Amino acid sequence: MTPRSPTTANRLALLVPAALIAGALGSQYIGGLYPCEMCHWQRWPHYAAIAVAAVAFATQGALRRALVLFAALLIAVSGGIGVFHAGVEYGWWPGITTCTSTVRPTGSTEDMLAQIMNAPLIRCDVPQWTLAGISLAGFNAILSLAGAVVVALKAMKR
Repeated sequence: MTPRSPTTANRLALLVPAALIAGALGSQYIGGLYPCEMCHWQRWPHYAAIAVAAVAFATQGALRRALVLFAALLIAVSGGIGVFHAGVEYGWWPGITTCTSTVRPTGSTEDMLAQIMNAPLIRCDVPQWTLAGISLAGFNAILSLAGAVVVALKAMKR
């Protein structure tokens, strides 16, 4: 027995986090915006949602629906982290992390010192980019939470 064709919810459960990750990676590798620690936190649930939604393509019925709903939950978790991160950026509450550096502990002591001196220090409480006053964390929160709601509603629709 072969699985029936994927549902719209299944497709969206894969597309929403994939598009948001593509945007994050594009802003990093094309736009030169280095992610802070909380930016990385927002990415992990999206990676997991992509994996869960991909597995859902090979299933059907109640299992597919459960996996798609789980992917929606993971997308919402990323949105929740985005709300927290945006709140830190806007000064609504303090963050729980230190700033992040791109230095990796490799090579000699001199190499590491050179990396430290040349590496950007990315602060979690200062947005690197905004549009209409909304930071990337804010956009992730908005798009992830809205996407999660749409995926969940589509998955629960008969």
